[in-house]
Amino acid sequence: MAEAPEPVAHERPADGLSSDAWFGGRLTLLQPKGGHRVGSDAALLAAAAAPTDGRVVDVGAGVGAVGLALAKRHERLAADLVEIDPRLARLAADNAATNGLAERVRVLEIDIRDARARREAGLADDAAEAVVTNPPFFDAREVRTSPDAARARAHVFSADAADVAPLIGWIRASLAILTPGGRLTMIHRPEALGTILEAVGNRIGALALLPVFPRQGASAHRLLVSGVKGSRAPLRIAPALVLHQDDGRLTGEADAIHRGEALIDWGV
Repeated sequence: MAEAPEPVAHERPADGLSSDAWFGGRLTLLQPKGGHRVGSDAALLAAAAAPTDGRVVDVGAGVGAVGLALAKRHERLAADLVEIDPRLARLAADNAATNGLAERVRVLEIDIRDARARREAGLADDAAEAVVTNPPFFDAREVRTSPDAARARAHVFSADAADVAPLIGWIRASLAILTPGGRLTMIHRPEALGTILEAVGNRIGALALLPVFPRQGASAHRLLVSGVKGSRAPLRIAPALVLHQDDGRLTGEADAIHRGEALIDWGV
């Protein structure tokens, strides 16, 4: 099955990097040629989040694709890009400047789970109107990690015996910086739903789950999750999204989402 297209390179950047048009050409992203690349997950997350002003925090921002896409879409929106990898954090800062967004974007090179580091970086609790996040999908104690350090860091939580549930810590830290009434939006694997529900507990309501299918008839391979901090509204299942047609091409809806021309329909 064909995957969603990667951004198209259009310049000759430094060795090991590519400069790519993304978000329908509205963003130019400098990113590593190897390791984790900006793709469908970032496009889906950017389309699923709906902040229009205030501050959005992109947790696990990588080279900044999602936070920058949201800032590009809404000129009254400021963005914090939280990224623990020093190299990716530097690229995120470069990308903010390249796309004319440096005045509205901060890059914070911290571990979101470290409350002290958050405070020292100026990321206060209860301060963000929206949080978007694409956490690592796996735990190093459960899977074989990639020999590529950058790819491993993007997809796998580091092994830490003291952190028995790293995804729970990541989600709860993301909720801590969210203001009451603010919205959390994340993308993950459907298999992580139990852990996600445990992490959010009664901290957020109006929880909506939107399954993403690679093609019609296949099992969902991604799950978009959205909820409001402090809400008491019930959980609901939103209309599903199918990414590919039988011939491997993106569906019309998915293509528009990847180009930054459409938002996810949450069915409300």
